[in-house]
Amino acid sequence: PPPPPRSQPRLCMKCKQNSASLIIRVGDPFCRGCFHDYFVHKFRAMLGKNRVIFPGEKVLLALSGGPASSAMLRQVQEVRVGARVGVWVGGHSSGTPLTLCLCQGLSQKTAKKLRFVPGIVFIDEGAVRGLSLAQREQNLARMETLLQATGFPYYLAHLEQALELPASILRPGPAVPSKPSPSYKEAVEDFIQQQRQERGGDKDGGTSQPGTSTQDVPAATPCLPTAASTQELLQLFDVVETSTAREELLLMLRTHLILQTARTKGYSKVMTGESCTRVAVKLMTNLALGRGAFLAVDTGFIDERHGDVMVVRPMREYMAKEIAFYNHYYDVPTLIVPPLSTKRRENPSIHRLMERFLVGIQEDFPSSITTVYRTGEKMSPDPAKTNIESERCVLCLCALDLASGEWGGGERVLQECSRESMGGTTGGTEATVPASLCPHRYEGKAAVIPLLCYSCRLTFKEL
Repeated sequence: PPPPPRSQPRLCMKCKQNSASLIIRVGDPFCRGCFHDYFVHKFRAMLGKNRVIFPGEKVLLALSGGPASSAMLRQVQEVRVGARVGVWVGGHSSGTPLTLCLCQGLSQKTAKKLRFVPGIVFIDEGAVRGLSLAQREQNLARMETLLQATGFPYYLAHLEQALELPASILRPGPAVPSKPSPSYKEAVEDFIQQQRQERGGDKDGGTSQPGTSTQDVPAATPCLPTAASTQELLQLFDVVETSTAREELLLMLRTHLILQTARTKGYSKVMTGESCTRVAVKLMTNLALGRGAFLAVDTGFIDERHGDVMVVRPMREYMAKEIAFYNHYYDVPTLIVPPLSTKRRENPSIHRLMERFLVGIQEDFPSSITTVYRTGEKMSPDPAKTNIESERCVLCLCALDLASGEWGGGERVLQECSRESMGGTTGGTEATVPASLCPHRYEGKAAVIPLLCYSCRLTFKEL
């Protein structure tokens, strides 16, 4: 029999001229050039639509080295400094970058360029992920090389440092004093005018980009923490009874360390790289963990629970498939680290089970993850808010979601933490988080549990 006829190549849905190189969703074929424009536009639109980052603000990018956060860093580089890797002629991309077009990112002629001042923080979690000292040093060296290439200020931290954080991390930072502020459009115009005045001698009439000088980049070679601090961290994770609680403990320590870095370095915003897939998994996981009242702050674009530092999630509308295509086509470097190790004969965590479930049904029902994501968009952040200090969970800083009779009496412990965070400890040194949460310090776990929300109680009981 004659061979079956070859199907005609599909055309790009955007330009209608070039052959499609990839299919994001069913019925959405793109050529490489149009896919690049689509990917960058989505990032710009997400920030432009919400308008929470004003010109000149310092924004800390939380980089894990994974696909989503690495793509986020590349987006900031592209839309801020106008860098585009590769040139497309007639919609066709060269196999290797032909030029690196560096435009003036703050120029008024360049449309929709980001005008904030970025910095980067990377948290080394190799100790709890089973990496050897040599592997951790190799990952740190590689990450530092990547961060230096960006030209942005960067900070390398180790998860062991979370054990030495001050007790003030358990309380929201002081809110920024309210003052009359111009609209977003006026702020952008004022910022451009100010930059032009400061650099009036620029023959191109453009503006340079503050905060990206390599002089701000630390030159010190990163070193691993002491063996004693690493052993203390490992012991903390070893006593946790379930893999689910270990995942939550890791998330808490990582969040606290990023927030402390932002506060000490003067950043008012933190960008994280959760994708749409990750947000959907987190939404379902938090429902199972009893955090249904806090879904809006845990998965929304804006998280304002920390007071002086706002967390934003600009990658939350990107599917994991889109990010994988982008990183592959444009050679975005990533750092692959192993997941948290589980004990022998231990069941997987709820986080892993939810991920397998959603990714599994996504194969047969392609709209599953986006449906879960859109459902989370309808949640209100109001249940997580409270202005009363004694009614706020000291771990996640959300409102206590239990009746007052179940957590009454927690003010005594909270006041003790407050006194310690103001330097009222022996020798004038500031108390640390482990000391403030030590069950023996407050007559066992029963004294600390009243300060926690329902979900954090479940995690804390397994420590």
